[in-house]
Parts: sequence; C-alpha cells; structure tokens
Amino acid sequence: MYGANTNSPLRGDYSRARADFTVEQSWHPYTQDDHAMWRRLYQRQSQLVADHACREFAQGLARTDCSARIPDLEDINAMLTPASGWRLVAVPGFIPDEQFFRHLAARQFPVTVWLRKPEEFDYLVEPDIFHDFFGHVPMLFDRGFGDFVQRYGEQGLRALEVGALPLIARLYWYTVEFGLIEDRAHPQDGLRAYGAGILSSGGETPYSTESPLPLRVRFDMRRCMRTRYMIDDFQKTYFVIRSIDELKAAVAQDTVPLLRQLQGEPELQPDTLYPGDQPVPPRPAAAAASRPREAA
Repeated sequence: MYGANTNSPLRGDYSRARADFTVEQSWHPYTQDDHAMWRRLYQRQSQLVADHACREFAQGLARTDCSARIPDLEDINAMLTPASGWRLVAVPGFIPDEQFFRHLAARQFPVTVWLRKPEEFDYLVEPDIFHDFFGHVPMLFDRGFGDFVQRYGEQGLRALEVGALPLIARLYWYTVEFGLIEDRAHPQDGLRAYGAGILSSGGETPYSTESPLPLRVRFDMRRCMRTRYMIDDFQKTYFVIRSIDELKAAVAQDTVPLLRQLQGEPELQPDTLYPGDQPVPPRPAAAAASRPREAA
C-alpha cells in the first residue's frame, strides 16, 4: 500500500507523515523542472478533456485554473471548501485503506505530493499529484459527486469490517477512477468521462469513449462489484451512468447486505458481456483501433 522508493524528498517519504498519513505539502521545494513538467501534462490533458470530459469536470477544472504551475493545495481549499465542503490533504503516496476511507468519509481527499519524472510522462506505476489533482479535484467541486464520494468512504469502512474490500474497491475503480456518463439531462453531449484514471491519461481519455474495442455497459452496482479490473492496461469494460444522482442512489443504503451476498458469488471477467448487460455504443468518432498504454 505504500509508494515506490525514490531519491526525491517529495516522493514516498513516510517519515514525516502524521498518524492519519497526512503531510505538509511543502510547495516551495518543487523545482522549475517540476513546474515545466506540470505544464506539459496539463496542456496535453486539458486539450483532450475538452472533447471527452463531462460538464461537471469541465466546470471544476475551469475553477482551479492551475495550468501554469503545480497548485498549492491550501489555495485550492479556499475555493473548494465553500463550493462543496471538501478539502484536500497532502499525503506521501498510497495510504492504508482504513485511513483512505476515513479521509473520504470526513470529506477530505488525499492528494499525493510528488510529481512524476520526465521518463514517466506517458506511464506511471502509482498516482502522483497530477493524477490526484487534475483527475480528481475538478469533480469534487460538484456537490452531488462529492456526496457520493463521502458516502463511499463511509461504506468502505463498513466493507472493511466484513472483509469485503475487493468488492468495494471495484466500485471505486469503475466509478471514481474509470467511470463514463451519458447524461440524460444533456443528451447532446453524448458519451463522456468523469473518472480520474481516464481524464489524467493521454491514451485512455479518447480510448474510453471512442474505441470499438472495450465493452461499455449501463452501470449496475452488483455487476460492477463482481467484475475484475485491469491495473496495467486500458480497461476492458466501462460502466456508464446516466447521472450523478444514480451514483448517490447506489450507496444511499447500507451496502453490507449486498456485500455479504456477493462474497459468495464468482468474479466476472473484465472482457465479457453477460446476460442482462445493457451495452452502450462508443462515441461516433474516428478513433484508432488501439493505442499504446499511457499514464494512469
């Protein structure tokens, strides 16, 4: 659960972490090279998400206005907290599941403090500040989505109590990280992405909505929790919601009874269409048949 070893003082340094695994961001040690890398990443992704991100993400990204340099998290909190009640907390990297769920339940989103190196521009093993900030923070400006993430954190703690971490982790993976939306309120927008793993990836952003290769099915929480996922390649299946309210409704009730049921059921493969699935077609665009693996 911990970050990779590195010589950088900003990466994976758990020695200065508090009991809840938070640290000070220490913004000033970021170098000019770090800020230049941020600008490269930001320029690429901001161009891609203009055509592929949902409205909520686009609106949140515009509010942050962090194209020129790595953001100071406290500056963002001054805007984010009044908007949705969330605040960002700095962490050194991966943190234990219980602490992660506790932060979410308290409307605190953990953001990794270190930034990838130039040789990691197109592929990164674990999330850095660009993934955590660019991918996740814009959606947290939407109060409805923030309500879902908070409730997810509460349900995650309950899942730990009954030994159902793999099931609840899949829900996060297929929504917060790799979720798609076909908004009924704005049908003219077509299929769009809201998941951070998609919207922080140069390759998976267009692939998720355009490529004919992956499966796209209407969101169903039972199906979602049973489905294995890919950690080192583009996803084989994406789950498509019709509104943020659909996510909120999915976790409104205690999920423990469902988790107990699913613990006795077999896993589903990520590249298979199953009876009852409702397929969703890709966007009508001339997407490449396949693309190389890029940054998460």
